[in-house]
Amino acid sequence: MRREFIIASILVTIGTALLAWLVHPALWSAFSILLPVFAIGWVDILQKKQTIRRNFPVLGRFRYLAELVRPEIQQYFVESDEDGKPFSRNSRSGVYARAKKQVSTKPFGTMLDVYQQGYEFINHSLAPVHCDPESLRITIGGPACTKPYRASILNISAMSYGALSANAIQALNGGAKLGGFAHNTGEGGLSPHHLAPGGDIIWEVGTGYFSCRDSVGKFDPEKFRQLAIRSNVKMIEIKLSQGAKPGHGGVLPAKKITPEISAIRGIPMGKDCLSPPGHSVFSSPIGLLQWVQQLRELSGGKPVGFKLCIGKRREFLALVKAMHESKILPDYIVIDGGEGGTGAAPAEFSDHMGCPLNEALVFVHNALVGITVRSHIRLLVAGRITTGFDIISKIAMGADACYSARGMMMALGCIQALRCNTNHCPTGVATNNVTLMNGLDVSDKKVRVHNFHEQTIESVAELLGAMGLKHTMQLRPWHLMHRVGPFDIKHYGELFHYLEQGELLENPPPSFKRAWEMATPDAWDSTEDLRAKGSFGYRQHV
Repeated sequence: MRREFIIASILVTIGTALLAWLVHPALWSAFSILLPVFAIGWVDILQKKQTIRRNFPVLGRFRYLAELVRPEIQQYFVESDEDGKPFSRNSRSGVYARAKKQVSTKPFGTMLDVYQQGYEFINHSLAPVHCDPESLRITIGGPACTKPYRASILNISAMSYGALSANAIQALNGGAKLGGFAHNTGEGGLSPHHLAPGGDIIWEVGTGYFSCRDSVGKFDPEKFRQLAIRSNVKMIEIKLSQGAKPGHGGVLPAKKITPEISAIRGIPMGKDCLSPPGHSVFSSPIGLLQWVQQLRELSGGKPVGFKLCIGKRREFLALVKAMHESKILPDYIVIDGGEGGTGAAPAEFSDHMGCPLNEALVFVHNALVGITVRSHIRLLVAGRITTGFDIISKIAMGADACYSARGMMMALGCIQALRCNTNHCPTGVATNNVTLMNGLDVSDKKVRVHNFHEQTIESVAELLGAMGLKHTMQLRPWHLMHRVGPFDIKHYGELFHYLEQGELLENPPPSFKRAWEMATPDAWDSTEDLRAKGSFGYRQHV
């Protein structure tokens, strides 16, 4: 029946066209305007992949058009100032205002519901002081580090060249150069676009060993040494896992891989670049620490640390035990919260894998205090940090400094179009499409990155001064308040149990005891744990 209908419709269209041509030229002109519509209709009827288009030719296309522009309609016409995800309009507007040095004050009071559960605030002092923004730096480098780095409390988080455009990378590093803060390369390797502007670099080495890999993808110590000793490479960061997709290797879609990226990373063209989920250099906690020591030596004594999203607690405690027994310490640890962002991640990983930042930060801080090494290891954190209050809250919980990725992207001009994984980023930030990328002016955007950093640090200084403090190192958990109910407020020292020095070694508290006893420095998965798995007999493999 459908076949006969299609044939009849085609014949009617041809007949109508001939009749219009014979009757009057004007009718033919009018019909010729409609001819493309008929052609689109036939394409829709004859295709078999989309039922809506086949059943409703031409009209059905409006459904897909509406779906295409839905994010923009939602963002500009539907959502309120506090509704947008993952960053609200107010959060984005705050970043834009600081990047452009526009008025960032607000009238008529807060729009937040201060009586809603989860609302957080800090207490001011009746004896405010002056806090110098220039002083808000920390020294990163433990006892074994011979070239410590004096770091800002806010730095650019890991974003690879390839995930971001060449112009975006150059603008970020140019902003870091202007503001005297650090720019993390991401796991995609150390590219000329990172190095050319001259800003301070934190070189992240991931499981793919990009920029320091041999012909079969293994770590090459000599290639690493040649780049690590460069003067603007200030620190080395080993990526163990990423907050947006922990336990999953990095993903760079084939459409974003250019010949230059292929050469920098040592990967083929035309295929998705999928980093392995785990490292091949080491296979145990003690092995990781030995590699930390090797990289420190190869880099000439620069600070070496690692980044991870907290997963199984006993595995991190195994690493802590390895630190205690081997006396090999990383210079810093980066905790990437499960709420962290990325250009491309499987939805289930992004939404449901990995520990959120607050709980992870307190856990890591406690573990290091519990073996008396916290004073030698700096803690950096990443995960939705865009304001001075965000920085103060994380440092009060136990961090020393912060990373920001998406905040820096918004300073570049990112509009949260949510097209990072398509190579069609309209602002030229997360794309390698030359036309779109060229719209991002490096000389202008690097200044905006610098402005955002500068004004955010100034806001931290103002908040600290109002609290009666002169440096973030004075912040403690009791400075940060959290509403737990309509009539109940607690500070973070009451919400979390903070360990005493050496408590894990002397008398592990109940919340740590089982995981601490199961952890072993020689393996991620202890033999005791393997035996414990057998207790669930109905789940044993057969």
